[in-house]
Amino acid sequence: MMMEQEYKYFAFISFSSYDTRWGERLQKKLEGYRMPVAMCNEHGWKRNPMKPVFFAPNDIQPGGLSAELQERLRCSRNLIVVCSPHSATSEWVGREIAFFHELGRTDSIHFFIIDGVPHSDDASTECFNPIIDTLGIPEILGANINEKVFRWSWLNRERAYVQLITKLLGVEFDSIWQRHRRMMIRKMTQWLLGTLSFVLALLGVWIQNRPVSVAMSIAEQTVHNDNLPPLRDAVVTMELGKEKKTDTIRSASGCLMFHNIPHRFLGRSVNVSVRCLNCLPLDTVLVLRRDMAVPLKRDASVFGNVRFGIWDINAERMLGGCGVTIDGINTRTDASGKVQLHIPLERQKTEYAISADVPLSEKSIRMPCGTNDVVTVAR
Repeated sequence: MMMEQEYKYFAFISFSSYDTRWGERLQKKLEGYRMPVAMCNEHGWKRNPMKPVFFAPNDIQPGGLSAELQERLRCSRNLIVVCSPHSATSEWVGREIAFFHELGRTDSIHFFIIDGVPHSDDASTECFNPIIDTLGIPEILGANINEKVFRWSWLNRERAYVQLITKLLGVEFDSIWQRHRRMMIRKMTQWLLGTLSFVLALLGVWIQNRPVSVAMSIAEQTVHNDNLPPLRDAVVTMELGKEKKTDTIRSASGCLMFHNIPHRFLGRSVNVSVRCLNCLPLDTVLVLRRDMAVPLKRDASVFGNVRFGIWDINAERMLGGCGVTIDGINTRTDASGKVQLHIPLERQKTEYAISADVPLSEKSIRMPCGTNDVVTVAR
């Protein structure tokens, strides 16, 4: 069927003011509906063959149809009646149907049911205007959005739209419905993928900003020596951007927990400094993990550098050149009467046995010690 432009409007929408929203929807749906290229070539249609559609959102004033509305109806190829209990009781909807009928275009009157029940004989549910029976208009099966064909109401609405479109264009229902359903599936898939992408993006942002806790412990990097005091009270400072977090690891077997760390810092390099008694200071860069161990090395000089002098009380002088044995290691005092010896970490103790060529007042030296420490010669 060739759709020659004989009329100014493809359709005129008749509705009750209570159903304005549905009238607006229907106008947008029809005017925006694009037909397949093959069907347009076959029937000589434009891609939007149902455009324009006349829709007057304002109430009709009392006193009958205005000359302007009558002209709009004359210029319309089709009349679409939005059917509901409201339009069934609308005098103005009835007048528009009657006027279009008088134009001799009864076959071009189409019904789009949005609410109510056709021929229910109940004023509260009847959706057809009584003028239809009064004029003896042949019963036309309207496109009903509430017809329970599919499980989902939105799919039933789409089916009703396509029913109306096929009646308006005079083509088979399946010729459009199958394509329309594929298009809806494609759009639904795109919507789902878009929604999924949006949700995943939000999830990513939430994960990136979700606070986490980081556990930190001590990992001794030097040889372990049970004769030395265990590592304890390691003060750890971690820099997260402009923020610094500080806490203390109380024992070598314990750990500390840094809480409320932004998730985005995980896997990134952060500055970490550690200060611990009897250990070398640590200033390093570590990759932030949920479970971390800071590498600490003992300061081998604390218990390893043995330094003291031997004082001869009787002579009131430091005793130089005196042979000294410290924990089995032989050495001698220098000319100033002082002895200096470094003991390897694996042999270190908190107290070393000492002896000399002369009897000493002390049999051991406690660590740590320094150059000002002296051991006297026994009287």
